[in-house]
Amino acid sequence: MNARRLRFTAPRSVAVRTEPVPEPGPEEVRIRATVSAISAGTEGLLYRGEAPSALEADAALEALNGDLSYPLSYGYATVGTVTAVGDRVDDDWLERQVFAYNPHESHFCCSPDELLPIPETVDSREAALFASLETAVTFVLDGRPLLGERVAVFGQGVVGLLTTALLARFPLESLVVFDRYERRRELATAFGADRALDPDAGDVASRFENVAGARADLSYELSGNPDALDDAIAATGFDGRVIVGSWYGTKPATVDLGGHFHRNRIDVRSSQVSTIAPDLSGRWDRDRRHETTWGRLRELELSGLITHEFPLEDADEAYERLESRPESTTQVLLTYC
Repeated sequence: MNARRLRFTAPRSVAVRTEPVPEPGPEEVRIRATVSAISAGTEGLLYRGEAPSALEADAALEALNGDLSYPLSYGYATVGTVTAVGDRVDDDWLERQVFAYNPHESHFCCSPDELLPIPETVDSREAALFASLETAVTFVLDGRPLLGERVAVFGQGVVGLLTTALLARFPLESLVVFDRYERRRELATAFGADRALDPDAGDVASRFENVAGARADLSYELSGNPDALDDAIAATGFDGRVIVGSWYGTKPATVDLGGHFHRNRIDVRSSQVSTIAPDLSGRWDRDRRHETTWGRLRELELSGLITHEFPLEDADEAYERLESRPESTTQVLLTYC
C-alpha cells in the first residue's frame, strides 16, 4: 500500500502524489489519516495563488516547514489513528484517535508531542474542526467581550460561524453578523446571532445601529475581504475595538482612516492563532487553549457545518467546489480509505 499526499503545484492546480508508507523512527508514531479539513481561507489563498510565496509556512507547526512557494504540501487539520510506534514510544499510543496539525496526506510520522488525543466524547469528523475552533477561541480571547456589549462579526465562513457560536454564549446586549450568503446567515442565527444581515444590502454602519441601538463596542473582520475592514471600522463606536482575523495574503487593503476612525479613537488589532497575546501568556498557554477548545467542541452542535466530503483523489473537485459554490458550501472534508 502506498501513502498519498496532496500537493499544491500551481495556481488552481493540485495533485495527489504517491510514496511508500513511512516507518516511524524510534521516538515517532505513524498515523493513518481518516479525514482532514480544508481551510477555505488560508488554503483558498494558496489555491488561487494569492499567498506570499516567500512567507514561512508556519514557524509554530513542525509539519509545515519551508515557505509558501509551489509546489508545497499544506493543511493543518488531520484526524487519524496511530497504527505503529517506534521502539522508544509507549505502546499505549497504538490505535488512539488523534488530531494533528498536519498537511493532507494518508500516512505520516511524527513525535507524540505533536499530537492531540481526541476525547472519546468527540466525533472524529467534528474533531477535524478543532483548528478552526481554536482560531475562534483565540479571536474571542483577543476581543475580550464584556457584559452588555454590542458586537458585530463580518464574515460567516467556518471560522466566523464558530466565533459567532462562542460569542453567543456571552451576556451581550446584541450580536449582529454580516454575510452575503443566505445559508450562512441562517446558520449564524441558529448558532445564536440576534440578527444576520447582508452587507451588500445598504450602509452597514447605519443598519447595525438601527438593529443594536448604537454602534458596536467590538467588531470582528473575518470575511477575508479587505473591503470589509472599512465596514467594520465604520460600524464601530467610540473607543471600540476592531479585531482583524482575516488574512488577505497578497490582496491589498486600502483602509479609510479618516474622521470617523480618528475622532472615535477606534482600536484596530490583529489576531492570529499561532501565538497567544503577550498580556494573556502569563495565564494562558497552548495546552490551556487546547483544553478550552475541546470543551467547546463537546458542547457545540457542529455537524451542520460539514457540507461536503471528497476522497483525497478528488481534491481538485473539493477546492473547485469551495471556489465556485460558496453560497452552499461551508466545511469540506477530505477522506482517506
